[in-house]
Amino acid sequence: MKKIIYSISVFLFICPALVSGQKGVSNVNSGWKAGVSSAMVTPDKPMNMGGFGFRNKPSEGHRTDLYVKALAFEDAKGNRAVIVTFDLNGIFQPFSDQLRDRLHKKYNLSRSQIILNVSHTHSGPSHYTPRMDTTTVLGKRAKEYTDQLANHVIEIVGNALQTLQPVKIFSGNGVARFQVNRRNNIQAQLHLLSKFNGPNDDAVPVIKVQSASGKILAILFGYACHASMLKDYIISGDYPAYARMELEKLYPGTTSLFFQGAGGNQIGYPRNTVENTMQWGKTLAASVERVISEPMKELSPDLATTYDELNLDSDQEPPTKDELLKIAENKNNPDSIRIKARENLDKLERGETLIPTYPFPIQVWKVGELPLITMGGEPMVEYAIKLKLIFGQDAFVFGYSNDVMAYIGTPKTLTEGGYEGNSSPFRRFRGARWSQNIEPMIINGVLKLAKQAGVEMAPKKYSISGG
Repeated sequence: MKKIIYSISVFLFICPALVSGQKGVSNVNSGWKAGVSSAMVTPDKPMNMGGFGFRNKPSEGHRTDLYVKALAFEDAKGNRAVIVTFDLNGIFQPFSDQLRDRLHKKYNLSRSQIILNVSHTHSGPSHYTPRMDTTTVLGKRAKEYTDQLANHVIEIVGNALQTLQPVKIFSGNGVARFQVNRRNNIQAQLHLLSKFNGPNDDAVPVIKVQSASGKILAILFGYACHASMLKDYIISGDYPAYARMELEKLYPGTTSLFFQGAGGNQIGYPRNTVENTMQWGKTLAASVERVISEPMKELSPDLATTYDELNLDSDQEPPTKDELLKIAENKNNPDSIRIKARENLDKLERGETLIPTYPFPIQVWKVGELPLITMGGEPMVEYAIKLKLIFGQDAFVFGYSNDVMAYIGTPKTLTEGGYEGNSSPFRRFRGARWSQNIEPMIINGVLKLAKQAGVEMAPKKYSISGG
């Protein structure tokens, strides 16, 4: 990992009580406070890359630097929450759980108060998972990188909390249209089409954090589209990195943070060149700039955070010992699947059962009047569309948060099958896909959390049906 440079945005007139970072130490409780910090985490050595299974060698240098960034909020009552964004393809359960446990121990932040969101860049390093072989050079390097990454997150969250300052927070939504639904259009024929089939989510949600002096302290913005524009062996943050870079040129001294939306079936087009990638980054930044240039909705200093893990299951039977043995011995299968099949065989030999459900993370935050919803995995765009029908078009919907275990299909996707439809944690753990009840479980889970957070539903204008 390259030498880490920590960036902390600090208001010039911070009183001593504010920099302690402790709840309730300041008498200034009339509004929002926020703090932001970032660390550059570009690998300085070749690493295996995440995102594309065809890659057969480690990275060969970098095109943009990679970052982890933290934005901390505190409302008028001292309630706190932190959003951490990563230039990574995914974040998996063991790493996420350990990291959130450390944040709880050090800063007393519960899981409801923490969002870990990845940009889903397909040009970033693979982070360590327990199945990696750390006796190899690349496996050891992945473990070292991931351990350092976790330490940087702990550091920048602390920096963000220590530099909390009085701010105003605004929200708005822009528009960008470079994403294409890859399930409803044939990718190889896109260049022949004059019109693409949907559904899509064109929204560019934006939060502006403004200091008491009027300076823009931070910009949090998102989009629902795979960051898979580039397929080479050069490390980069893909189009989100170019969007952030453009915004930080437009607003010097501002920290920009990107979050990935419900883009499981969305890709950018045209793609596959650096020029296309830069173009879409600039397009996204232009949409954010337009939102910031116009009047935005000021959010009242009221924060509520909720969290739950839903026990999603499969509607297929787990594999037998004989089936697992065939998977483990088939040299045409990827090593990760063969290793997992062997692990499951060992479990069955010990008399244990294979996992019956998967703990799927969801969150609902109420940031002033803004509903902010997160889901784990790679949710299809239909989830954002339905949740916005329920909570209003201004609602923010994050995917790729806290645990990116698999695609999150709709009943239609699961019936059709295909790449996204057949993907689930059980594909590796049990050789099975998600159950058909996945969508109503998630929607109902979000509705339950929204009620706890005090988030109101939008006036009923549409029926919520289909899949």
